[in-house]
Amino acid sequence: MNLVNKKELTFALTTPLYYVNDVPHIGSAYTTIAADVVARFQRLLGHRVLLITGTDEHGQKIQRSAESLGKAPQEFCDEIVPSFVNLWQLLDIQYDRFSRTTAPRHEAIVKEFFERVWESGDIYQGQQKGWYCVSCEEFKEERDLLEGHRCPIHTNKEVEWRDEQNYFFRLSKYQTKLTEFYQFKPDFIQPESRRNEVLSFVNQGLQDFSISRVNLDWGFPVPVDPKHTLYVWFDALLGYVTALLEPDAEPTLANALKTWWPINLHLIGKDILRFHAVYWPAMLLSAGLPLPERVFGHGFLTKDGQKMGKSLGNTLDPIALVQRYGSDAVRYYFLKEIEFGKDGDFNEVRFINVLNADLANDLGNLLNRTLSMVKKYCTENNVPSIGNEGIPDENPLKAIGSRLGEQVKQAYQELAFSQACVAIFSLAQASNKFIDEQAPWSLYKQGQQESVEKVLYAVLESVRLAAYLLSPIIPNISSDIYQQLGFGINFNDQIQSSLTAPFATHAKWGILSSKQQLGTPQPIFKRIEPPKND
Repeated sequence: MNLVNKKELTFALTTPLYYVNDVPHIGSAYTTIAADVVARFQRLLGHRVLLITGTDEHGQKIQRSAESLGKAPQEFCDEIVPSFVNLWQLLDIQYDRFSRTTAPRHEAIVKEFFERVWESGDIYQGQQKGWYCVSCEEFKEERDLLEGHRCPIHTNKEVEWRDEQNYFFRLSKYQTKLTEFYQFKPDFIQPESRRNEVLSFVNQGLQDFSISRVNLDWGFPVPVDPKHTLYVWFDALLGYVTALLEPDAEPTLANALKTWWPINLHLIGKDILRFHAVYWPAMLLSAGLPLPERVFGHGFLTKDGQKMGKSLGNTLDPIALVQRYGSDAVRYYFLKEIEFGKDGDFNEVRFINVLNADLANDLGNLLNRTLSMVKKYCTENNVPSIGNEGIPDENPLKAIGSRLGEQVKQAYQELAFSQACVAIFSLAQASNKFIDEQAPWSLYKQGQQESVEKVLYAVLESVRLAAYLLSPIIPNISSDIYQQLGFGINFNDQIQSSLTAPFATHAKWGILSSKQQLGTPQPIFKRIEPPKND
């Protein structure tokens, strides 16, 4: 297959396709928030972006969940999927394609892909014996099981013994090719801890894996043997490809791959790392297709130091969290307080303290009091007419701001969201210190008008730069700041933000102009009062 060379100014990324055996949880929200931040940042760079999310709707786990409620699997899926769509809207997720594995167009892509792999001789029939976790949709090695034959991931679920005829994919055939690929492209799997896990797994020797099930109706039939149903991973991973199709295009691999393939970034939880970093590349090699550029496996979330679970009664409802605190608050906490790639914890007291300190005080109060001083000490309701050229390079805010854009750009590219936030807020904190030390109110009383305006310009410009660089994470607050500073930019408008806020310009310190009419000071984030104990 001859693929069109991918345009340099495109960027395609995916979340996992989430299981619909239940409504979305905070872990699903976490991955999708991160993907949205990457997509927004890439748009600021001027790239055409395709953010893919969606749902994985086949498999035994889905069938059993539906049966427990007395519903048909499709009816069950159709009822659960809107809960994902609604949550993404609440979180201001700007996805471009929502892929559902029950879509007829998806079946056509799966069938064509299967036929390519079949023709390469990499699918055969054999006997599958082993312990199977329905929740993982995966066979488990006995050495990995917990006491009582419980799954190491779903620790309250016992695995089931299976002895059945299946179709297998020759994963073992790709041991050498995958090893060479990992060496040739060391940044394919990130972070490094995940890469080391994969290398250790592959070095133990790859075994062929089952791609079909018997006695299961809910899924696509195997094209060469309709008595078998395609295993969920061989079906679900192709959902990324189906999502690349233009809405009116015929569902063929050629049409799906011609513009956006290969995917630039797969964002996943670490529990499905093996499927994306080992099985998926091998399947693509078998089909003669280029491999994705990067797979990033992030860590798990805990609550108050404990793994979340319904049995423990400590689940965290993402919808309730957003409704109570707002989408920007949720987005900011999880990306600032948790190093992306590592496990992280949610604690409500810490959550409130961080938001009050960073968003209400360091950023919000700084903007509010600076705008108030401009109105009080300057002759017009405009940005002080000093301009960037009037601020010496040794000014502490200009010194920080002049290098901040590139520093934050690199952090976003490395998915180091926490580092980006810390760097940006170093400028906000420096601005608070600067305004206290310079005391423009005293300078005004002394008749030093030019000095007053230099201080106020430097602080306003620093707040603007901080807001711009934070806009992928907190788009609503950033929009409010920009509009109070006289910019007609809404960072929740994809087209406008990519065309009128190019990174090369707005990530520089010193672009505020005296032509801009400042808005009325308004709180950008209201301080949160800790919940009262009952």
